[in-house]
Amino acid sequence: MAIDFRKELNARLDLLTKSIEDIEKKSQTFPDGRINVRVHQHRSYYYLNGGKSKDRFLTHDDAALIEQLIQKGYLNKVLKGAKTEQKAIQKMLKIYPETVAEDIYDSLPEGRKQYATPINICDDAFAQKWMETPYKRKPFKKGAPVFTTIKGERVRSKSEALIADRLYARGIPYRYECPLKVGKKVIHPDFTILRMSDRKILYHEHCGKMDDEDYKEDMAERANDYSEEGIILGDRLFYTFESEKNPLDMRTFDRIVDTHFR
Repeated sequence: MAIDFRKELNARLDLLTKSIEDIEKKSQTFPDGRINVRVHQHRSYYYLNGGKSKDRFLTHDDAALIEQLIQKGYLNKVLKGAKTEQKAIQKMLKIYPETVAEDIYDSLPEGRKQYATPINICDDAFAQKWMETPYKRKPFKKGAPVFTTIKGERVRSKSEALIADRLYARGIPYRYECPLKVGKKVIHPDFTILRMSDRKILYHEHCGKMDDEDYKEDMAERANDYSEEGIILGDRLFYTFESEKNPLDMRTFDRIVDTHFR
């Protein structure tokens, strides 16, 4: 699926419609008339134009009126521009195809799809499609602490939030706790990474409780699960570690990103 321009156009249309409504409502509160501005010797002078009557010179005592009417004039221009764009988008949505070129392959019957070679789509579109593909996330236990990322997604620790935010800031596509079948079980890697240079899927686990013996046993078992699935440390699998005495060092993570995730 390519970037969903129809969705983007509808979102823009909704924003414009709301802005138009707000401006029209706001415009009803402004006084009558408009401001004419005349410049003499690099200084601006303000005059009230009330229609048929002669322009009236305004002084500093009329600052509030000047501000209101200039704002009124500005909003009228914004309103005109917004309505022009609104009409243009409405026309575009009427003629914009429901299925775009990159989506044709997905719509083919399986009998044709197995012999057809899909066209390559640009990296940005490919990454967006990958990130927007829905998946079932691992549920949070009731009462668990809430940590959120810049993107607004919930994670399980402050360190995971730091990692997620760093990936986002560095433009690395990722999924948080996306299910992965290994053998007969399903695990949820902390971060599933899409390396755009070769479009290879990588996995990053943050081991944040290295003081906990049971936790370390679980991590060892998970490492074996990855290995059985052919996901090898240093090739497609990467780790960061944290304990009470040794908190997460983001410089270490940055080196992993620069060396392996790009």
